[in-house]
Amino acid sequence: MSHLGGGSLLLAWQLKGKHVLIVGGGDVASGRIESVLAADARVTLISPSNGLHTLTKSFLDGPYNITYHDRLFGGVEDLADVDLVLTAIDDVAQSRVICCLCRELKIPVNVADIPESCDFYFGSQIRDGPLQIMISTNGNSPKLANIIRKKVEQSLPEHAGDAITRVGELRVKLKERAPGVGGAIGKRRMRWMIDVCTSWEMEELALLDDQMIRRLLDDGWEKNVVPSPGELGARSSRQVYEAKLNLTTAGVLVTTLSFVAGATCAGLLLLVRRR
Repeated sequence: MSHLGGGSLLLAWQLKGKHVLIVGGGDVASGRIESVLAADARVTLISPSNGLHTLTKSFLDGPYNITYHDRLFGGVEDLADVDLVLTAIDDVAQSRVICCLCRELKIPVNVADIPESCDFYFGSQIRDGPLQIMISTNGNSPKLANIIRKKVEQSLPEHAGDAITRVGELRVKLKERAPGVGGAIGKRRMRWMIDVCTSWEMEELALLDDQMIRRLLDDGWEKNVVPSPGELGARSSRQVYEAKLNLTTAGVLVTTLSFVAGATCAGLLLLVRRR
C-alpha cells in the first residue's frame, strides 16, 4: 500500500442553489464564474467594471443567476448568507484579508494563486455532459495539470457523455420498476446494471432511446438476463463503425468525383478555346 497523506479529498460538490461570492472579474475570475454556473449556483460578483474580462461581461449579459456589484470588496458585510467564496484579484493583501474573514466565519474559500489561502483547489477539468473528470496537482503545478488533462481527454471513448446520460435514464426507469433501497432487490438491481454496462459497448449505450430502454427492461430485467443490442433490434458497435466508415468513404468518393469532373470540364474548356 502506498503512503497515505499529502493529498486532497476529491468531491463532486453540489452547489445547486448555493450562494457563491466571487471577488474579481478578470480572466481567472471568468473561469471561476463558468465553473459555478455550470453547477447551478447562485452567484454574486464584486468587481469594478473597468476590470471585467470579455467572458465575464458575456455572463453578466446572459440569462444567468448573477448579482453584480460594480465596486471593490466592502468587508464582512459582503459575506452575509454566503456559502462559498472565490477571489481572483491582483491585490494579495486584500485577498489575505478576505481569506481570514472567511475562515473566521467558517466559509470555504479559494484565493487564486495563493495555495495556503485555499480550502480547496479547482484543478483542470474535463466535461462531457454529466461526465466530469478533475486532474489535481494539489496546487503544485496548474500547467502540468492542464497537460495531463489533455492526454486524458484524448484517451476517452467517443460518446461517453451520451452513454452516461442514457444509462442514467435506464437506471431511473429500473428504480421505478423495482423500487427499494438495499436488500436483495437492491443487490440484484446493481448487479444487472453492472452487467449491462460491461456487456454493451459505449457507442451502443449512447444509442439507447425510450423504446430500447423499455425493451431492455422487459426482455432483460424481467428475465434476469442482458440482451445484446442486436436482440433488441439496435445496431451493434460494429455496425455503427461500418456505417461511419461507409459514410466517410462515400464523402471521399463524392469529393474525388467532383474534383475529377471539374478537372475534366476545365480541360475540355481549354481545348475548345484553342480551337
